[in-house]
Amino acid sequence: MKAFYTIGLLVISNMFMTFAWYGHLKMKQEFNWFAELPLIGVVVFGWAIAFFEYLFQVPANRIGFAENGGPFSLMQLKVIQEVITLIIFTIFTTVFFKGEALHWNHFVAFILLVLAVYFVFMK
Repeated sequence: MKAFYTIGLLVISNMFMTFAWYGHLKMKQEFNWFAELPLIGVVVFGWAIAFFEYLFQVPANRIGFAENGGPFSLMQLKVIQEVITLIIFTIFTTVFFKGEALHWNHFVAFILLVLAVYFVFMK
């Protein structure tokens, strides 16, 4: 069960982080008041969202880390997190930024990342 909790928490944390890092780009297009914020205001906005990312990321790593009784090594946790980040980012980009398209090279990169997961779990 710890593996499922870890992955679920990582998915939630990455949803917050993706919005913290890239959501301001869409909000600038959608809301005039947001477009008028100075850069420091946008940074504070991102930090406020990133706080919630940490509320999920830190417990995910705690629960999932082998030395804390979890099923994953530190390297495995990081690679899982990167693949989840890519999946969440791809969904976010294709849903909210209609001008962004997936191309063959993106799929090759995805395959290589999945292979990275395979290799990091090899004994």
